[in-house]
Amino acid sequence: MGLYDRDYARGNYAAYETGTTKSEAQIVAFVKETYKLFAASLMAGAVGAYVGVPLAASIQGMFIPLVILEFALLFGLNFAKNKPGINLIVMFAFTFVTGITTAPLLAYTLGMAGGATIVGNAFAMTAVVFGAMSFFAVKTTKDFTSYSKPLFIALLVIVGFSILNLFLGNPLIMVLISGAAVVLFSILVIYDTQNIIAGNYATPIDGAIALYLDFLNIFISLLQLFGIFGSDE
Repeated sequence: MGLYDRDYARGNYAAYETGTTKSEAQIVAFVKETYKLFAASLMAGAVGAYVGVPLAASIQGMFIPLVILEFALLFGLNFAKNKPGINLIVMFAFTFVTGITTAPLLAYTLGMAGGATIVGNAFAMTAVVFGAMSFFAVKTTKDFTSYSKPLFIALLVIVGFSILNLFLGNPLIMVLISGAAVVLFSILVIYDTQNIIAGNYATPIDGAIALYLDFLNIFISLLQLFGIFGSDE
């Protein structure tokens, strides 16, 4: 599957730069490339999770360095996104590592009674939510692209409470955080989809990674919720 159209592969980025006027054909091409990269990113993340689940105990011991590596790759992708070849390597390395860091949660859930069903249900529900929000983003007349500031503030609040709960370890707080995260990232699917359609991202990689992170965070949050309610503890 060709991930880039010919112009993009040759380094012709003028059509994808923010602030330039794009024709309808350029927007359509941009959206197609974005969703191809998004699908490929999901596959890379799934491979990382598949590789990581048997090594979950070792990964748990290296969790902080791996998270630091995640952020380093994401930061590096911002500089490499306009460099054909290198941008794909960095993008797939990032999504692969996110799969690795998700592996301990997956392994823990799979070890529960009915764990495989819980993981399957979380993934299916994530796909349904993602698809529904994407459809809504296309069909609604409401513009969500101006919601960046309140969405960012909401994200900071959730991150803050997540860090706090690392020390408290309160299951009720975790339920509230996970539920809020599902709602927030569902809205972010709408926000990112509309920005992609409007051509507001500099490159298809930007849009693909935004969608990937939305999908991943919804999945992780639902997995935590289903895991908590499916636990006998």
